[in-house]
Amino acid sequence: MAVRPFLVLTLAGLVGLSAADLRETQSFDPGWRFHLGEVPFPEVKGHGATYSYCKAGNAVGAAATVFDDTGWRKLDLPHDWAVEGPFDKEANLSQGYRPRGIAWYRKRFTLPEAAKGKQVEMQFEGIATHATVWVNGTVMHRNFSGYTGFTIDLTQMAKFGGEQNVIAVRVDAVEQEGWWYEGAGIYRHTALVTRNPVHITTDGVFAQPIKGADGSWTLPVEVALANSGAKDAEAVVTSVVLDPDGKEVARASGPANVPALGDGTARFNVAVAAPRLWSLETPTLYRVRTTVSVAGADSDAVETTCGFRTIRFDADKGFFLNDQPVKIKGTCNHQDHAGIGTVIPASMWEYRVRRLKELGTNAYRCSHNAPARELLAECDRQGLLVMDENRNFNVSPEYQRQLEWLVRRDRNHPSVILWSVFNEESMQGTETGYEMVRKMAAVVKRLDTSRPVTAAMSGGHNTPINVSQAVDVVGFNYNQNVYDGFHAKHPQQPITSSEDTSAYMTRGEWFTDKSKNIIGSQDDQRAPWGLTHRDAWKAIATRDFVAGGFVWTGFDYRGEPTPHSWPSIGSYFGIMDQCGFPKAAYYLHQAAWIDARPVLKIQPHWNWAGKEGQEIPVMVFSNADTVRLSLNGKDLGEQKVDRLMGNTWKIAY
Repeated sequence: MAVRPFLVLTLAGLVGLSAADLRETQSFDPGWRFHLGEVPFPEVKGHGATYSYCKAGNAVGAAATVFDDTGWRKLDLPHDWAVEGPFDKEANLSQGYRPRGIAWYRKRFTLPEAAKGKQVEMQFEGIATHATVWVNGTVMHRNFSGYTGFTIDLTQMAKFGGEQNVIAVRVDAVEQEGWWYEGAGIYRHTALVTRNPVHITTDGVFAQPIKGADGSWTLPVEVALANSGAKDAEAVVTSVVLDPDGKEVARASGPANVPALGDGTARFNVAVAAPRLWSLETPTLYRVRTTVSVAGADSDAVETTCGFRTIRFDADKGFFLNDQPVKIKGTCNHQDHAGIGTVIPASMWEYRVRRLKELGTNAYRCSHNAPARELLAECDRQGLLVMDENRNFNVSPEYQRQLEWLVRRDRNHPSVILWSVFNEESMQGTETGYEMVRKMAAVVKRLDTSRPVTAAMSGGHNTPINVSQAVDVVGFNYNQNVYDGFHAKHPQQPITSSEDTSAYMTRGEWFTDKSKNIIGSQDDQRAPWGLTHRDAWKAIATRDFVAGGFVWTGFDYRGEPTPHSWPSIGSYFGIMDQCGFPKAAYYLHQAAWIDARPVLKIQPHWNWAGKEGQEIPVMVFSNADTVRLSLNGKDLGEQKVDRLMGNTWKIAY
């Protein structure tokens, strides 16, 4: 499938400078070589060979600069090799019966002489699952999460002026982080960024608007700078705020000292008068152009987006957006799609978010990992709230780094309203879990205090010391019978359902046939830990103190084919199937969630050869006041609409 190329952006045109004076971001996706399977490292023996092997730049095997990869497959990134492979009954059902294993990627490239002396950075958005990266025969990075992006500074290691550089990446997809289909390979975009020595670091601009008690709006700007040069620098940073029409509405500046081979930070406030608000109905976005100047000359510039909106969670009344109550009508989702695995082009993210908006949902939970940048951009643009979730529950330095990366990358998005630090951990009801979350919450709040921290707890809410005591908003995965008791015991603690439902349904099938792995669409089949769509939402909708919920799931996904196994290779939980086509649950939720337009859906079809005389349940989902059903002109009666539970007639075919 053709994948939309990574955005190539030089900001010179945005700030009126020549391209040579500013950064250049270009796609690093084209022109890779790929080998499926391990390439064993040769055994190193002898004093001379061992001595050489232990020196920088002298990697051996497929990591070596001189390795012959001409027989390897040519491809462009992003790439998911698992989705290309066969289904294997002996493979892990949780990963969709797709073999994973180990593979290698290599790329050769050159840099112009003009880039020498500048800062050169390679960016990887996501590699499934664990990766080791060599640059010109030297190990430069090891990444221990398939969902965490990373950068590699090539400034000192790169070769310029036509001399060839070699990147080698070994991907270990035997390692698994999730119990769902994760794909395998360099499945998100890559980029090569060339910047002047004094520059803004990757994801280095934090500009999140704040509304004061007097109703005025301020944009606090924090800019992280770095200096790869040989001399200390006194920099001036300026941020210009542009409204949706491209008109400048405010600007401000601040100084920063950036020592040679060191870092610096500029902080200042931009006052913005009467901005248009970001909301679910009108997701208005502003742009912030940030420019760095040294000795009167512009050195670097980036553009970020922001939205002016307020959020708060109330222990009695739930969630408020721009001081208006909003019931969170959300879905949980994994990141694979039919046919393409985890290689999701921007156009597909647009489609998925649009389908969810049409469903009537207003929120998206990133289950259970850092999402693609493109997804959050679509949620900003289309108006969808986001629970942004960390993958690994771990307080070691490496995993704290991953959490920090997530917050830094995503904190400018107005769609993000919650940071979730884990999902369903066994230590959630213990003092150990409490202490871990206390530390993780502190990591988040060092970087962003504008959003609350939550954790998706599947139990342990009522133990003497537990995770709920370390978060701002308590997340409930299922356990909906605990809502009332917890709220009575902790009346000052805001709560939300972080995951609910887990009901089964096969699109286009109306009656269950377990012998064929078919589940009917009557909303009467559910996992032992969950509830039906109707019962789960009723438990949330009838309680003001529950901020809302996130249905498991918006889309079917590969892997976890509960309650079946082979030959089923994907889930049955989705409101939509893997393609985004609606199941009966789609209309059930529309009836409950949509107020702005009429909803009326009748099911099933009425072609049942061989079932003459048998009683067929006819279900109607609507947001009208009443609904009347007739068959061949015969009036079968009028019912008052039940938007939460739907209406049913039992009729002989």
